[in-house]
Amino acid sequence: MQGLDSSSLRYHILESAKNFKTSWIELGRSLYSVFKDKLYKEWGYATFDAYSIKEIGIRKQTAMKLLKSYYFLEKEEPQYLSRDYAESTQAAKLPGYEAVDLLRKAKYKKTIDAKDYANFKKDIFEEGKEFSQLKRDLTSLIRQREELEPEEAYKKKRLATLRRFLGTLRALKQEAEVSKLLPAAIIKEAQELIKKLEAELA
Repeated sequence: MQGLDSSSLRYHILESAKNFKTSWIELGRSLYSVFKDKLYKEWGYATFDAYSIKEIGIRKQTAMKLLKSYYFLEKEEPQYLSRDYAESTQAAKLPGYEAVDLLRKAKYKKTIDAKDYANFKKDIFEEGKEFSQLKRDLTSLIRQREELEPEEAYKKKRLATLRRFLGTLRALKQEAEVSKLLPAAIIKEAQELIKKLEAELA
């Protein structure tokens, strides 16, 4: 924006774009206070979810991403919350909350090391990569790292299979009980197997 006439339309558009792309930070900061201090209860809402949907028209999932992304920056990368960063960065390269949420997830992934994290952070804050590309890159990186750590990948796959099996078995057992299509002895055996699977997951 340097060198542009501050009264020009081009300058105004760039300024508006920056404000638009960074406004989520202020919303995330406010939502974090509402969530942490349970202020929504003072305003007549039983849950944060109800407040998010009814008062500001944002799904809980989106509201949680906003406040988690803001809190992550405040705690881990506070330099990106400064006015200097926003003012000195091109509008096209300012990250949205979804990109920051991806960075937050990358930070806490065991398979991603400090170098991977630094490169991913650069893609977000310096390169200004699109969210869809960032998501593809992170997924690909996680897969690569898991291939390098087969034991971790095996454990993850085993847990996923156990959860799927348990979910299917619970549903079939319930259906069999309601429809009374199977003998009580088989349903009892299914319940025992459910208990064993639950113990494996515990």
